[in-house]
Amino acid sequence: MDQFISLFQAAVVFGTVIMFGCVGEICTEKAGILNLGVPGIMYLGGISSLAGAFFYESNAEDPNKFICLLISFACAFIAAALGGLLFGFLTITLKANQNVTGLTLTIFGSGIANFFGGTLNKMAGGVGQISVPATSSVYRASIPGLSGLGFVGKIFFSYGFMVYMIIILALFMQYFLSKSRKGLNLRAIGESPATADAAGINVTLYKYLAVTIGAGISGLGGLFYVMDYTKGTWANDGGIEKLGWLAVALVIFTTWRPKNAIWGAYLFGILYWMYFYIAGLNRSSQELFKMLPYLVTLVVLVFTSLRKKREQQPPASLGEAYFREER
Repeated sequence: MDQFISLFQAAVVFGTVIMFGCVGEICTEKAGILNLGVPGIMYLGGISSLAGAFFYESNAEDPNKFICLLISFACAFIAAALGGLLFGFLTITLKANQNVTGLTLTIFGSGIANFFGGTLNKMAGGVGQISVPATSSVYRASIPGLSGLGFVGKIFFSYGFMVYMIIILALFMQYFLSKSRKGLNLRAIGESPATADAAGINVTLYKYLAVTIGAGISGLGGLFYVMDYTKGTWANDGGIEKLGWLAVALVIFTTWRPKNAIWGAYLFGILYWMYFYIAGLNRSSQELFKMLPYLVTLVVLVFTSLRKKREQQPPASLGEAYFREER
C-alpha cells in the first residue's frame, strides 16, 4: 500500500508539470499555431522564477512568503509570456515557419536558462548550492489538516496549491473553448482563419492572445518543476526539456481536449515512474519504461487517425501561416 501511495504521489507531481505545458499548448494550437517551443518556454518560466526568488531571499533578512510567491509567480508567467510573444511576432506577423521557430525557441530557452542557472549557482557559492527554501516551501505546502487524513489525505490532499490550480484551469479551459463565445471564436480561427476573418473576428489579435497566454500557462510548468519537483534548486540535466516534450505529446494524447489532460498527465506519470517500484529491473528495462508515455501517445495517434472523427483531429489550419490578402 505504501508503494502505491508513493507511486501515485510521484505521478501527480510529475503529471502537474506536463499538464501546465499541455493546457498552455492546447490554448495555442486551438488558434492554429503550432508551438514546438514548449520546453524552451518552460525553461524560461523556471529560471525566471528561481532568479526572482533568489534575489529577493538573498536581500531580505526575513523573507515574506507571500512576496516570495508573488515574485516567483509573476517572473515565471511574464518571462514565458514574453517568449510566447516573440514566437507570435515571428510566426504571425513575419510568417516564419512555425516548426523551425518553435525548435529554435526550445534551443534558445534552454541555453538562456542553463547560462543563468550556472551563474546563479556560482553566486550561491558553487555548483548545486543555489536554494530558495522560503519560496519552495510555499509551493510544497499541503492543505492544513486534510493531508493528515490517513490514506485519503495522502492520496488527495498532500500536494501544493498548484496541483489543484492546474486541474481547475484545465476544466475552465475546457469550458472556455466549448461554451464561451470567445472560445468558439478561437476555435473557428484554428479551423478556418479566412472564414473567421470574413465573419468579423480579429484573427491576428486572437492568435497573439492565444500564443501569449498559452505560453504563460506553459511557463508555470517550469515554475512548478523548479519550486516543487526539484525543491527550489537548479540542475543542468535537461529535466525540464524532457517534460516539455512529454507535454507536447500529451496534447496529442488528449485529442486537444483540456479535460483529458487531467487523467492523461497522471497516467503518463504512473507509466514513467513505474519502473522505480518494480524490483529486479536492469537499466535497459528502466529506460524502456520511460518510453511508455511516448508509445501510448503513438497508439492513440494511430487509433484516432483510423477512426477519422473530426472532433479528435487537430485544428485544420494548425501550423499554417494566414495570409489575409489570399482569402
